[in-house]
Amino acid sequence: MNSLHEEQPVPALAHPRGARMRRWKLMGAAVLAMGLMWSYTVYVAFSVPDVSYLRALPPGSTAFMNDYDGDKPIRYEWVPQSRISRTLVRAVVVAEDDGFWDHPGFEWKAIKTAAARDWKKKRLAYGASTITQQLARNLFLSSSKNPFRKMKELLIALKLERELPKERILELYLNVVEWGDGIYGAEAAAQHYFGTSAARLGPHEAAFLAAILPRPRFYDVHRNGPYLQSRIASIASRL
Repeated sequence: MNSLHEEQPVPALAHPRGARMRRWKLMGAAVLAMGLMWSYTVYVAFSVPDVSYLRALPPGSTAFMNDYDGDKPIRYEWVPQSRISRTLVRAVVVAEDDGFWDHPGFEWKAIKTAAARDWKKKRLAYGASTITQQLARNLFLSSSKNPFRKMKELLIALKLERELPKERILELYLNVVEWGDGIYGAEAAAQHYFGTSAARLGPHEAAFLAAILPRPRFYDVHRNGPYLQSRIASIASRL
């Protein structure tokens, strides 16, 4: 018969080695979770959208149109390149990207130069974006300047160059680029500034539209400044 005062067994103390193993497992799980979160963040940051539909279909809208913050209604009318003045086509290439027909979507020398200038100024001030990169930004991204956005812009530009012929890239760009407050595309720009169609633009009008592209909202209001007039003359002389 067992004694009423029989001592109960004392639980064994946890082995130090087992406790360390559990801590390592917890740390490993935490590191794995952080790695997966970081991988997903990078994937989202650098994933490239499908652009194949742009071979045949015009975009109904763009990221820039969707983010438009002005108080005027958006004016956007798609026209085929056959209904855009060839003079305007040449003027835009001359003003924005004179190596357009030869580069693969980016200009490495221009990127290095812009990076050096940004480093000197300690901020992202110079983009060195080609027409293809500008199209990528207009269609899918935003106007913010940060390294992640610039890298994604470059990746999309390379995909656009792989998927689309140069003529189509230029046609898309001329139809979606911002040309003023709520003004998108060559047709809307021609009507807004000159009361005519994009097909009927002459050399001076084409040079003007090409010249204002870097700051279209500003030059929509300030059309007669000496710098802008000098830029218009410079572009016109190269047509």
